[in-house]
Amino acid sequence: MNFALLILGPPYSTQASASALRFARATLAGGHGIYRLFFYHDGVHNASALVTAGQDESTLPEQWQQLIEAHRLDSVVCIAAATRRGVLDQQQSKRLGKAGNNLGDGHELSGLGQLVDAGLNADRVITFG
Repeated sequence: MNFALLILGPPYSTQASASALRFARATLAGGHGIYRLFFYHDGVHNASALVTAGQDESTLPEQWQQLIEAHRLDSVVCIAAATRRGVLDQQQSKRLGKAGNNLGDGHELSGLGQLVDAGLNADRVITFG
């Protein structure tokens, strides 16, 4: 079975991101596929390279990045939601006249059409948030 995951929750104030990450790992370990990860609303913070956890905590954005790289997953971050929340790639940062960018490696900014595409091409879309 091929899944698409819609992640709406931020890394630390809800369990949504951690639950989605555990689901993604279990899905891949079970021999299933993930068509796309789509980070939306406050879930876009999971794609920020600047999020840092305390010394005794794991950094969820880093764990997402490792999973994406290890399994070559398609990870899309809603460009409108990300821009509103200060999660920018180099191109958006330049376009908006900002001093820097913070979109983590392995993620790409794109629009809601990518979520629609995921819904059409995955067997199931699972929402976390």
